[in-house]
Amino acid sequence: MMQRFAIADLPRMPWKNGGGSTREVVCQPPGAGMDRFDWRVSIASIVQSGPFSVFPGIDRSIALLDGDGVQLRAPGHFDHRLDTPAQPFAFAGDLAVDCTLLGGESTDFNVMTRRGVVSADVAVHHRTATLPSAMGGVLLVLEGGWQLSSLQETLDVPAGHGVWWAEPFEAWQLQPRTAQARLLAVAIRPAGQE
Repeated sequence: MMQRFAIADLPRMPWKNGGGSTREVVCQPPGAGMDRFDWRVSIASIVQSGPFSVFPGIDRSIALLDGDGVQLRAPGHFDHRLDTPAQPFAFAGDLAVDCTLLGGESTDFNVMTRRGVVSADVAVHHRTATLPSAMGGVLLVLEGGWQLSSLQETLDVPAGHGVWWAEPFEAWQLQPRTAQARLLAVAIRPAGQE
């Protein structure tokens, strides 16, 4: 099952603390709550500084999509400036992380996986590549146009659009159609599988 999506069409869910909103791309298994999902990919808009929610047993990866970015601090663990677009930063969701805006609103790409169940390989592509078979994943075009080819079909995907799948899928061929091109790829695999 492969699904296409456009960021602009994803519904926004405001945070309870008023600090931003989330647009969910995919959550597996379907309908799982925040304490029961195996993996989840979303896009967050952060409008004010404050603490991140703590997710015990969850591994996270975050990448800046738009805006000035944020400073992420987990005392004793890391102090990371997330201000360069499309550079994923991984950390444990168990940590108490404080987020400070570096300017205006920041839009970020988020991947969360349940430790010991699945893991995520998050990568950015600028040129032709092959994404090996994975049990699930997301391909999001950040810049330019891309041709995404599987055994079933070939898709032309513009910036701000992508695809996701949640069952074993054969390899994708990723082909940029413009000189300036960037694509975020998330491959979900069983825990312990490289």
